[in-house]
Amino acid sequence: MTRDASVVDERRRPAGDTPRGLDVAAFGAVGLSVAITVLIGLLGPSAMVPRLPGPSWHPPYSLEAHPGAHLAIALGAVAIVLGGLGLAAALRSRWRPDPRRLLYAGCAVAGLLAFLPPSGSADHLNYAAYGRLVTLGRDPYAITPAALPGDPVTGAVEEWAGVTSVYGPVATAVQALASLVGGDSVRLTVFAMAVVNAAAFVGTALLLHRFARGNADLQRRAALLWTVNPLMIYHLAAGMHVDTLAIACMVAALTVRGAASGLLLGVGIGVKLNAGLVALGPAWELRRSPGRLAVVAGTATATVVAIYAVAGPHVLDQVSAASRKVSLATPWQLVKVGLQSLFGPGAYSAWIQIGSLLLMACLAWLVLRASGVLRASVVPGVPGVPGVQPAGAAPVVAAAMVVAWLFAAPYALPWYDGLAFALLALASWPALEAFMVARVVVLSLGYLPAREALRPDDLLWTKTLLRETVVPWTLLALTVALAWWAARAGRRARRRPASAAPRP
Repeated sequence: MTRDASVVDERRRPAGDTPRGLDVAAFGAVGLSVAITVLIGLLGPSAMVPRLPGPSWHPPYSLEAHPGAHLAIALGAVAIVLGGLGLAAALRSRWRPDPRRLLYAGCAVAGLLAFLPPSGSADHLNYAAYGRLVTLGRDPYAITPAALPGDPVTGAVEEWAGVTSVYGPVATAVQALASLVGGDSVRLTVFAMAVVNAAAFVGTALLLHRFARGNADLQRRAALLWTVNPLMIYHLAAGMHVDTLAIACMVAALTVRGAASGLLLGVGIGVKLNAGLVALGPAWELRRSPGRLAVVAGTATATVVAIYAVAGPHVLDQVSAASRKVSLATPWQLVKVGLQSLFGPGAYSAWIQIGSLLLMACLAWLVLRASGVLRASVVPGVPGVPGVQPAGAAPVVAAAMVVAWLFAAPYALPWYDGLAFALLALASWPALEAFMVARVVVLSLGYLPAREALRPDDLLWTKTLLRETVVPWTLLALTVALAWWAARAGRRARRRPASAAPRP
């Protein structure tokens, strides 16, 4: 799966081994953002870092400095802004640092963060509680953590104690194994999950590096999009969200073939159901090979059916409920408010579901058209990078579908974007990368902090103004810009000779 051409157009962007001032500033901002993310966890419990009950000698460890809410939230904001600006500039940098150094640095940071308490949200407390329910013989898809308030693990859940698990059976199995390791200790249970999370993050980094072997420029870009991406380190390495495990499975599925690919797709869907969009990439690539397609699709389907069947009849209950929700920071929140004023509470759900599916289909078609893969005679190339050929169209199609879903989804949180970044690291699509960097920065700022109870009263505006108004309108503008760019790029692609690599 090697690639032969450089990821940069040498005629337009001459590169060098000696960094310029702007290059130093870009990579410096990336490094400083990562350092601040590490500092947030190192300082210990705060508005950004939930307290972990359990013996203090159990990992993860911190300084227990208990920084104030304003300082902790400010550090998070600085990490996000610096990370976004630094990443955007680094992706356009002419400097060529050794991709192996980026790989080693990112993996080392991910390993370090496994020994620090997770930050950004309290989702890991939910994971620990669901695993605990399994080890106690309860069904986390039918019983909420609130049903066992006196338990040392389920009683530690913060905002979602009354909600059953929305995660797939594979994620629940990992949580249950962590609970077996941690026992009554929330701290040790979380650490066990953090080790798995770090392994998934590092494993994804190694797969992306290997996928681009033979081309240092592509390896460098993959490292920037995932391994040392300060926004992904912030949300997935430090935030320890279950999405990391699903992403690892999907990236692995796109780097192998046959039944192994189908098995990994099925396991990834077993972590989070919406990761199944990635399967459309291999399906498109294999559409003219019915036998190979049948092997991959059949293996994936059998794996998914077996995984979800074992989990019991309630495994999709919360997924069904979540599909009707609208998060405060998406543009659909604006639509929800308008529909509620016209039709009353609850009347918006069906309209928004239909609208989001239509928008997703439209965006997916526009972005795929811009990539050139919809033209039967075009040999799929890396969009925006002349002459660079990936290992088939699967990563490009998968990236286009996931990006369309993220921009169209009524319910979205910033760590969901990790799947798109990993796929773009495979597809190397500079224009879409820029849209995704802007999107995750804006959405991340809307969720500072993601723990409602820990927000100081004088920072309520971060929810009422920023999350509920500024972020939705900004993301709406970004969605319109994405559609406009894709439409123009698609028109240019159609005018190009069929043998030419697409250049949106």
